[in-house]
Amino acid sequence: MFKGRQFDQSVILLCVRWYLAYNLSLRDLKEMMSERGIGVDHSTIHRWVIHFAPLLLERFNRRKRAVTGEWHVDETYIKVRGEWMYLYRAIDSVGDTVEFWFSEHRDLLAAKRFFRKALERHGRPDRIVIDGSQTNHEAIASCDAANRLRDRSRRRLKPITIGKSRYLNNRIEQDHRRIKHRVRPMLGFKSPAATSIILSGIEMVHMMRKRQARYTFNPNPSLAEQFTILAA
Repeated sequence: MFKGRQFDQSVILLCVRWYLAYNLSLRDLKEMMSERGIGVDHSTIHRWVIHFAPLLLERFNRRKRAVTGEWHVDETYIKVRGEWMYLYRAIDSVGDTVEFWFSEHRDLLAAKRFFRKALERHGRPDRIVIDGSQTNHEAIASCDAANRLRDRSRRRLKPITIGKSRYLNNRIEQDHRRIKHRVRPMLGFKSPAATSIILSGIEMVHMMRKRQARYTFNPNPSLAEQFTILAA
């Protein structure tokens, strides 16, 4: 993963982890590295994040534990180039992150893409709770019907139960706060593509803190240890 890089793996991982996990700007990290005698430009750190975050997330997902059969789904707002865009998110009944999807639009097509991704990765839940959005309701019903038609197990699959409750969906609104807390000091994203990658890295760190991955030799590793394991 790090072959041919000018900087040592430990420096790259440190910068990527600190940027995704803590309220630090790229220039903060540049200054902090300088105090350690390491001269690295803020744009280089940004390139590291864009390059390594998806690779680390891919390895994390291989270790991710299964989610429960009840999901809570909602969208939150992310500002990119001065315009509001959307992060679709789902957590399960114990608060573990199920899936996320960044979209420039909040419409039926975006909702379908999100639910298709979640169903393909995690299988069919028994129940999905939403906040009353008719678009999300239509997307779930459509994706569920298509999923049942493709099923070749010859079992008679029951449709996913769709619950609508703002009260029950408060738990995912609370979960949004962790993501928004990290995004807020980033001073605005410049492109949807980079935003999607950085958000995926932030979501990965959030899942790490929830202990959603399994590690054979260490059942309770720190963030630093998890990054090191995934990069090995």
